[in-house]
Amino acid sequence: MSRTRKGGLSISTLLADFIEQQAIPGTGVDCDHFWAQLEIIINTFGPRNQRLLEQRETFQQQLDQWHQQPDHQPIDPALYRQFLTDIGYIETEVDDFSIATDKVDEEIAEQAGPQLVVPVKNARFALNAANARWSSLYDALYGSDAIADSDGAEKGRGYNPRRGDKVIAFARQHLDTVAPLAGDASHQQSSRYRVIDGQLSVSLDDGSHCALAQPDRFIGFQGEADNPTAILLKNHGLHVEIQIDRQHPVGSTDAAGVKDLLVEAAITTIMDCEDSIAAVDAEDKVEVYRNWLGLMRGDLQQSLEKGGETIVRKLRSDRHYSAATGEDISLPGRSLLFIRNVGHLMSNSAILDSQQQQVPEGIMDALITSLIAMHDINAAQPGNSRVGNLYIVKPKMHGSEEVQFTCDLFAAIEEALELNHNTIKIGIMDEERRTTINLKNCIHAARERIVFINTGFLDRTGDEIHSSMQAGAVVAKTTMKEQPWINAYEDRNVDVGIACGLVGKAQIGKGMWAMPEEMAAMLEQKINHPRAGANTAWVPSPTAAALHSTHYHQVDVKAVQQQLAQRPMASLDDILHIPLLTAAARQALTATEIQAELDNNAQGILGYVVRWVDLGIGCSKVPDINNVALMEDRATLRISSQHIANWLLHGICSKEQVMTTLRRMAAIVDEQNVGDSAYRNMAADFDHSLAFQAACDLIFKGYQQPSGYTEPLLHAYRAKVKSQ
Repeated sequence: MSRTRKGGLSISTLLADFIEQQAIPGTGVDCDHFWAQLEIIINTFGPRNQRLLEQRETFQQQLDQWHQQPDHQPIDPALYRQFLTDIGYIETEVDDFSIATDKVDEEIAEQAGPQLVVPVKNARFALNAANARWSSLYDALYGSDAIADSDGAEKGRGYNPRRGDKVIAFARQHLDTVAPLAGDASHQQSSRYRVIDGQLSVSLDDGSHCALAQPDRFIGFQGEADNPTAILLKNHGLHVEIQIDRQHPVGSTDAAGVKDLLVEAAITTIMDCEDSIAAVDAEDKVEVYRNWLGLMRGDLQQSLEKGGETIVRKLRSDRHYSAATGEDISLPGRSLLFIRNVGHLMSNSAILDSQQQQVPEGIMDALITSLIAMHDINAAQPGNSRVGNLYIVKPKMHGSEEVQFTCDLFAAIEEALELNHNTIKIGIMDEERRTTINLKNCIHAARERIVFINTGFLDRTGDEIHSSMQAGAVVAKTTMKEQPWINAYEDRNVDVGIACGLVGKAQIGKGMWAMPEEMAAMLEQKINHPRAGANTAWVPSPTAAALHSTHYHQVDVKAVQQQLAQRPMASLDDILHIPLLTAAARQALTATEIQAELDNNAQGILGYVVRWVDLGIGCSKVPDINNVALMEDRATLRISSQHIANWLLHGICSKEQVMTTLRRMAAIVDEQNVGDSAYRNMAADFDHSLAFQAACDLIFKGYQQPSGYTEPLLHAYRAKVKSQ
């Protein structure tokens, strides 16, 4: 790797050139000043970062030693809680407080709606997500299993009018939720929409006319008042646009000329530098940073071939309407973007410090993504944050001391880049056990910056297994969500967020729907997230965002949060209840059940790792053992590898059985990828398949991995593949 010297730092020339020639111009930052500040920040925060990682290991050793003592089996809950308190694992709780975050964009502070998470390394995904602020409900319904194929409504090659009728019926029913008509009338009966005397008037198929039951849900229109091309409605903070065109193939068959419902869907998006990407060196990091730069400058583009023509995808412009009162209305055309930086654990060879050691990647991410965001923050007309913020989601933090470290780092970056104090806002992911237990203290450490908390079942379960590895064998992964700790964890996150004053200032989020092809099931089940008091929840695609947006019209999240504020706080003792197999449950495990669990875990591990290591794909739809496409990232890998490592440690399975399973599953994964010309088979030569070796190490060395994280092994094997 060619390197450039900047003070005491040795920097990849590829990265140095990108920063000086692309990232810095237009920010007003001097290049020499930037490098000098980077070195100061690395020298200041690097050693502190290392001490925090050492503290994690100290806690893990103390947990292991405690669980290995014979008199601590079975676990006495009171004794266990006292032990955790004595070693500082459970922190002394701060007094009650309310967060002081101010100047927050409306999409975070006021609106409730879906949130996309996409790998920023993939420009196409990034563009699609940013543009998913507004999505066609008709397309989402027609192209997914949200509309059943029964009764002659199959998708087929061409347009199926029967399927189209079902889409329209669903959409009209949705309009009855968004903006119900007065009396007993329904949008199913509408034959014309127009604006009369500043009010929406709806003609019905019996010749009568009707107004909205709540007239203030009509916001504006496009076109002429008597013949509008679009009607803008608003409910629970989200907009829906009725698009009217009687010349359109769909509109021409609709009594009211409606061709589509354009729904406000992914109001926020997390551009991910972490779990969903494979970035192991300077080349990868520059690709990540370049796409983030295009998003912040608003000029990210991608060309693609479609139907023999070249199509250029760009970021969408704002949407404009005439208000009922006559003035112009402008609404953001694209999703408000967060950037998720790398956690505290990993370092990267793109920058070496004065001792020729790799610098912490999270520190590098924080400064460089903040520098790039200045293109938006300082713009005369910002395309992202209208109030001049940068929103950084910080993953994998353990306890309030690590949150405080991140806030101090952000403050130092603001000073280095001459940004206003608290310009950089923080999102805290409640996905590690020590953060869950001490969430109130974590929020308190970030009380002037916090704009986001959420829960993440997969990473949180991975940490649950690793933290309690020596406590005993855990329950099957398929039954983990039935355990007492998981419900308490989900509820307490919301309870603490509400108690700390996040309502009206920050997001309280829930995790990903992992089955992007199962939209009918998502429509049925994911409404439970807003019902649980979450004002955002993760979805895997723009289609899922459009469909999930309907839930926020059915549920008034603010009202739910007001109700939840009255309930008792979820039990910390339940959260501390380790999900172990009882002696009776372990004895009842059959050989068939054990093998099924191993098959499921091993197939998922191999299906994800082979793409990560061989192809550099950090997030994709991976078919499971039943050929159901699941959205996989490193969080899914962490739980699966830690689960097998736990069962190995406690003798439920043997190394030979796991190896036999891995070899058998490798052949299945190879078959599932037979249509991918870039795919490299594993089963043909296990000894030379780096992907297969990586999967084995993730299991057999899983206990030794810091916090059970998969990154160190994945990065090492991916670097080997790239070097070849």
